[in-house]
Amino acid sequence: MFKREIPITKIKDNKKLEKFDTVLIEKSFTLFVNSHGLVNIVCLPKDLKELGVGFLFSLGIIESKEDLKDVDVDFEKGRIEIMLMKHVDFNIEQIRLNPISRVTSTDTGLTTPWRDILRDVLDKRIPLQFSDEDYVLHNSIIFSAIKQMQEKTKLFKATGGAHGAAIFDIEGNLLTIKEDIGRHNAIDKVIGDFILREISFRRTFLTSTGRLTGDSLLKAIMAEFPVFASVSAAVESGINLAFDYGITLIGFVRESRMNIYTHPNRINI
Repeated sequence: MFKREIPITKIKDNKKLEKFDTVLIEKSFTLFVNSHGLVNIVCLPKDLKELGVGFLFSLGIIESKEDLKDVDVDFEKGRIEIMLMKHVDFNIEQIRLNPISRVTSTDTGLTTPWRDILRDVLDKRIPLQFSDEDYVLHNSIIFSAIKQMQEKTKLFKATGGAHGAAIFDIEGNLLTIKEDIGRHNAIDKVIGDFILREISFRRTFLTSTGRLTGDSLLKAIMAEFPVFASVSAAVESGINLAFDYGITLIGFVRESRMNIYTHPNRINI
């Protein structure tokens, strides 16, 4: 159950009307890794396996499905439970800078403790280059992808309270799409979906309905998306990371216009 109707009083044309409105239901789930509580995530209670796996990938804890021994969800206890293979270097005391009460909110995503965890991982990331000359997208593919994402984010249409994220191939074919109350959660879900289905991120690009913040860019960097596009604005932290790591960052995608903030070489007209 992700949504429900509640009675409201609506004012329209200077009149009060008794109506019903559809609202989303958010819940808090604790992500357990190797039986250790790692983080509480406030989220939409669907696609939770994908959420947990995508979160761990975004932190650099896992790299592929081969790192996963088991992934399970206990809805009654509010737990996402992930067991890692023995070869995965996972030190809960090193990673858990804050104890289990640490919450990843729907608004802020990765805050300072998690950014600190990622610092060493990002130091090993090589910025994407333009060597793959055939990775060039026509602007019409970006427009079409954003339109598809908006058409298929049904919870947003019903409630106005959800964010969406999607992954497309370079021909503009939709490969996966997920929704959540948090834009970062939605991105984790599409990444986790790819990991669980063992689909390569190569020659794909990411779209989102949310702001292009530094926290969102960290996830795109980990998956090495060459292009990241959104209907919303970019902020300085996101632009700086996109520039440094060779990502083409596109915001304010509308019917016939877009703002390319970094590395415009990949977009043709």
